[in-house]
Amino acid sequence: MNRTLRISFSLKNTYRVNGILYSLKQIPLIRRILPATLYRVKGLKIFANVLSVLWEIVSVFLGKFLYFITMVAGIGVLYKTAPADQVYLHILLFLTAIGAWMNTSLFNPTRDKYYAMILLRMDAREYTLVNYLYSILKVIVGFLPFSILFGMDRGVPPWLCLLIPFSIAGIKMAVAASSLWDYEKHGFVYNENKLRKHLWALVGLFLAAAYGLPAAGIVVPGEVTAVLMVAFIPVGAVGLWKILTFRGYREINQQLLAQLTNQMDTVAQVSQKQSQKVISADTSITSKRKGFEYLNELFIKRHRKILWSSTKKIAAVCLFLLLGVLLAFYLAPEIKEETNELLMTFLPYFVFIMYAINRGTSFTKALFMNCDHSLLTYSFYKRPDMVLKLFRIRLREIMKINLLPALVIGAGLAVLLYASGGTDNPLNYAVLFVSILCMSMFFSVHYLTVYYLLQPYSADVEVKSGTYQLVMSVTYFVCFFLMQVRMPTLAFGIMCIAFCVLYSIVACVLIYRLAPKTFRLRN
Repeated sequence: MNRTLRISFSLKNTYRVNGILYSLKQIPLIRRILPATLYRVKGLKIFANVLSVLWEIVSVFLGKFLYFITMVAGIGVLYKTAPADQVYLHILLFLTAIGAWMNTSLFNPTRDKYYAMILLRMDAREYTLVNYLYSILKVIVGFLPFSILFGMDRGVPPWLCLLIPFSIAGIKMAVAASSLWDYEKHGFVYNENKLRKHLWALVGLFLAAAYGLPAAGIVVPGEVTAVLMVAFIPVGAVGLWKILTFRGYREINQQLLAQLTNQMDTVAQVSQKQSQKVISADTSITSKRKGFEYLNELFIKRHRKILWSSTKKIAAVCLFLLLGVLLAFYLAPEIKEETNELLMTFLPYFVFIMYAINRGTSFTKALFMNCDHSLLTYSFYKRPDMVLKLFRIRLREIMKINLLPALVIGAGLAVLLYASGGTDNPLNYAVLFVSILCMSMFFSVHYLTVYYLLQPYSADVEVKSGTYQLVMSVTYFVCFFLMQVRMPTLAFGIMCIAFCVLYSIVACVLIYRLAPKTFRLRN
């Protein structure tokens, strides 16, 4: 098994190193000094290997840290209607149940599995077990320090903090084992990347229970949560026995990787086939407009499902949460004062929320795949005046798409502020509403600007720009950092509005001057 683990890590490390070298080659200031024979330079390969190993180590802890500081402890601190330790354990219990189904590691078809089991013909059972046990070990090691740190900070007993990582691993193994039993009985292969509708409904129900019940002052008693967490460990041991004794891993992986086998070298064709399923083929769709306005209107009408379906669902969820909080005000009036205080200082928190719900990535990907992919071959399409004109048209459209949930959130925050006791300065209502709209506008401008200036997609619709990935990472961490900021709503809101307006002006100037050179097809 040690040999299998070494080969598995070496395989994964090889294409990760190549990815790092390629990304370095895409950074404008660095690619000029890098040699053309980049992949032959031993020193750079050693550097990339060091980065790869460091990333493997960091990835064990980083995701878990972000998970606790945002989804568990970060949101848990907002609830004041129940003891901190009970709220913490309540949220963690339901999120652990969700993660057990959505992140199994055993039923996740990936390229390294394809390379190892299909191309290299490695022993499927040994390869699967080695990598699965390694992933479970990473779960335990990664969760342990943060379980202790955040748990003890919330008043959770130290013994329970020590057991929680093993409980999380236990329920993951139990769910994986139940899927193996289901395969033996019914022949159904579970794929964590393609959840069935009833599982999505269960995920939604558990999310509502995790965050909705504490808002109403209802939490699972700490003793009950502790008993369940402890029970996950022996249940996981039974699941581990099933996982170790199961013999059909090759058959399962062949079915999981069947689509990947045919898609490995035809990513663009597959992406287009997937998108065509939700693109309207109605030939009666037309437009009375001319020029780029004609092109844009046809694109929006034919891609309505891609562009508007998710944003309508997000707006509906936001409205549902708003009504839920108003109901909580009615059932538990004592939470109004604390909610009012939060609304007056937690506006920076909503930068991350608006970042999470914006549709910039899906919009720009749809633009490239079904429009720019072909039109970028024409020289007129890259003229400065044409680029800026089409940019303005597309910016208008993406702002419309992002505006719907922003209107619900902005108006909802103003309503909640009023319902929770109001404010002495009526300007706070307007600032809450307008600042949320400006955040939405900023992310609309930001994603479209980055798309035009860096155009990250290759002909196979894969992200090939290291600079683009760097900018997206910086965007994430800035938004994440702002979650920790506490400022008066009026002050932060005015700053946010001014910044968004200024950023929009600068973006238009950059698009006009640089996009004709940067907006191009990648090899």
